[in-house]
Amino acid sequence: MDKVYNHKDVEEKIYKVWEEKGYFKPEVNPKGKPYCIILPPPNANAPLHFGHAMYVVEDVLIRYHRMLGNAALWLPGADHAGFETQFVFEKKLQKEGKSRFDFDRNTLYKMIWDFVQENRGGMESQLRRLGFSLDWSRKKFTLDQDIIKIAYQTFKKLYDEGFIYRGDRLVNYCTKCGTSFSDLEVNHKEQKDPFYYIKYGPFVLATVRPETKFGDTAVAINPEDKRYQKWVGKEIEVQGVNGKFKVKVIADDLIDPNFGTGVAKVTPAHDMKDFEIGKKHNLDIVQVIGFDGKLNEKTGKYQGLYVRQARKAVAEDMQKMGLIEKIDENYIHTIETCYKCETTIEPMLLPQWFVKMERLAKTAIDVLKKGEIKFHPQRFEKTYLDFLENIRDWNISRQIVWGIRIPAWKNSKTGEWVITEGEAPKGESWKQDEDTFDTWFSSAQWPFSTLMANCDCDGSGGFFDRFYPTSVMETGYDILRWWVARMVMVGIYRTGKVPFRNVVLHGLVNDPYGKKMSKSKGNAINPLELVDQYGADAVRFALIYGNATGNDQALSYPKLDATRKFTNKLWNMGRFIEMNRTSAFAKASTVAKALADKSADKQNSIEELLELAKNNNDREMIEKTKQLTNEITKHLESYNFNYAAESLYEFAWHEFADKYIEDIKDRLNPESYIILNTLYLTLLKLLHPFMPFVTEEIYQRFKFGESVMIDKWPAFAVAKALADKSAGKPSL
Repeated sequence: MDKVYNHKDVEEKIYKVWEEKGYFKPEVNPKGKPYCIILPPPNANAPLHFGHAMYVVEDVLIRYHRMLGNAALWLPGADHAGFETQFVFEKKLQKEGKSRFDFDRNTLYKMIWDFVQENRGGMESQLRRLGFSLDWSRKKFTLDQDIIKIAYQTFKKLYDEGFIYRGDRLVNYCTKCGTSFSDLEVNHKEQKDPFYYIKYGPFVLATVRPETKFGDTAVAINPEDKRYQKWVGKEIEVQGVNGKFKVKVIADDLIDPNFGTGVAKVTPAHDMKDFEIGKKHNLDIVQVIGFDGKLNEKTGKYQGLYVRQARKAVAEDMQKMGLIEKIDENYIHTIETCYKCETTIEPMLLPQWFVKMERLAKTAIDVLKKGEIKFHPQRFEKTYLDFLENIRDWNISRQIVWGIRIPAWKNSKTGEWVITEGEAPKGESWKQDEDTFDTWFSSAQWPFSTLMANCDCDGSGGFFDRFYPTSVMETGYDILRWWVARMVMVGIYRTGKVPFRNVVLHGLVNDPYGKKMSKSKGNAINPLELVDQYGADAVRFALIYGNATGNDQALSYPKLDATRKFTNKLWNMGRFIEMNRTSAFAKASTVAKALADKSADKQNSIEELLELAKNNNDREMIEKTKQLTNEITKHLESYNFNYAAESLYEFAWHEFADKYIEDIKDRLNPESYIILNTLYLTLLKLLHPFMPFVTEEIYQRFKFGESVMIDKWPAFAVAKALADKSAGKPSL
C-alpha cells in the first residue's frame, strides 16, 4: 500500500464495479426486509449545487440497511421543474437575443426538452462521483409517460370526487414571468413606500395604491366603528382624477378600525382581502391592471403606464386637485414578490384550477397525531401543523409551456369542461387548457408514482406493495411545506396509506461566511470541485461531522482538510497491518481455522474473539469496539448522524490508532494479529456508510469478503475469512 491514499485512483473504478455487480439493487438481499427511500428529484435544468451533496444522509441510511441484510431500494429520479426550468431557459434565450414569444408552443417545448436532456446526464454523473448507491435501473423522470399518466389519473380522481374546481379567483401573478403562483411561491419583503391620505367623498382614507382607485367598487368600515355608522348602506360621490364616480359604503369585520383612518377603499380585482369582501357583498370586479403589468383602458390617460409609473402620476395629479390631505413618506409594510425574479406580485383575476385542501389537510394532521409519521428532528412538526391548520386552496395552474399540460378540454360551443386521463374527447369542438400543472402537483405524487411506474401497476402489484409506504423521506427543511406536507396529503388520498413513515430533515449548506449559496451572488460551489480536491469520502464525512440533523452549516475548508487527513489515517492503519501480516500469518491461519470451525455458521461472536485474547489491552479494545458498534447502531437508528460520525472519528483516530496500534506494535502474535484484523474490519464496516470508497478499497485489498457494502453489519468474521479464503496464504 502506498504511503498516501489517492482517491483519484480508486473512486471511479470501485463505483463501476458496484454498479456492474448489481449491488445497488434490493435484489442483492432478495429475502431481506424491504427498506425504501425515494431520492428527492433534483431539478433537471442545471448541474447539482452543493446542497445536493446532502443526499449523503440518505446514502448512509441505505448502505447501513443494506449491510443489515435488508432489501434496500434507493430510487433515483429527476424533476422537470416546470417554471424553474422555463425561467432558466428564457435567460439562455435572452443571451442569444431571443424570447419565448419567438416560438410556437410545440417548438419551445421541444427546445426545452433537448436542453434538459443535456443536463440530466451530467447530473447523474455527479451523483455517481459522490458515491451514492442509487438503483439506476429504476430511475424515473417527472415527464416520463408513465409518470404523466399517473398524474392525470390523480387529477381526474380529485375532480370526479369534488376536490378540484375551476374558479375565477385572485391569484399571485408575476407580470414579468407571466404566470401565477401558489401562496408558498411568493416571498414576503418589507418595503418603505409613501402612504397617501386621500379625500374620498366625505371620508379621508389611507392607501399605498392610489393607482387602483379606478377599480374601486365600494368603501368599507368595520361594523363596530361608531365613527362611521351613519354612512353604512349609503351611496357616496367621490371625486377622482378622471371625474366623479359613486360607490356604496359597506360594513365588514375584515376592516381594521385602527389602520389608517378606519376607512378603506375596496378594489376586488386587485387585493386579496378586497376580493373576499367583494364576494360577501356581491360587489362588481373591475380589473384595471393588465397581465403585462400596465394600466388598461379603464384608467383613461394613465393607460399603458406600469404600476409604479401610474402610482406616481396619479398621486401628483391628485395633489394638484387638492385630493391628498397628507403623505407619510416613511410607511413600512410587507409586499409579496416573485421568488425568482423579485418582481412585485400583482393579485390578478384568473380562471384557474384549484384543489380544495381542508379535508386533505385533516388526514395529514391525523396521521401525525396517530404516530403513523414521525419527524426527525421533532421540532419540525410545528411547521408542518401550522401549514396544514391554516391551509388555503391550492392553485395548481401555471401559465407556462414546460411541464405536464392539464388534461382539461373546453367545448367551444357549449362552454362545458371535460376532464380525462390525457386523451382528447371525440369531436372538433374541444380545446385543451393551455396551462400546465404546478410542478409541486406532480412532485406531490413522487413516492407512489415512481413505485407504480416501476411495477406497471395501479398500486396493487407485488413490487409496489413491498416497498410502499416507503421507509424515510429525507430532504431539506426549507421544502417541508412546499413538498413534504403535500406528499402526505396526496399520497394518503391516492393510496390510502402514508407515503413514508419517517421524515428526516437536514439544514442548508451555506458558504464559508454563513451566507446562502447563489449563482447570482457568485458564491455557489460545485461539489465536484471539492470531490476532486479532497475526495468523495472526505466531502461526505465533512458534511455530517459536527452538524446536528436539521441544522444549517457553513462550508468549512478546515473541516474538509481534517476529514481528508482522517481518510489517509484510516488508510495508514491498514498499511501497518499489511506490513506485518506475513510474519504473523502462518500461525494465525491455523488458529483462525480452529476458531472458524468452532463458530460454524454463526460468524464468530465477540465472546469467541475474547477467547483468543490473552492480553488485557486486547480484551479492553474488543469490549470498546463492541460498545462502539452498539453506539453507532443506536445513533443511526435515531437519525443522529453527527453523533455517529463524531464517535467513529474519535475512536478510530485516538483509541484505535494512537493507543491500540501503538501498544500492539511490540507484541504481535497470531492471536493479537487476528484480533487486530477483526477490530479493523469492524471499524471499516462501521465507517463504510459514511466513507464508502476508502473502506471498500481496503476491504478488497485485504480480501475480507466480497464487498464491504453487502457483507453483514458489522460482524466479527475475520477469522472465518482467514480460514476459508486465505488459508496458507500470506494475505488477508
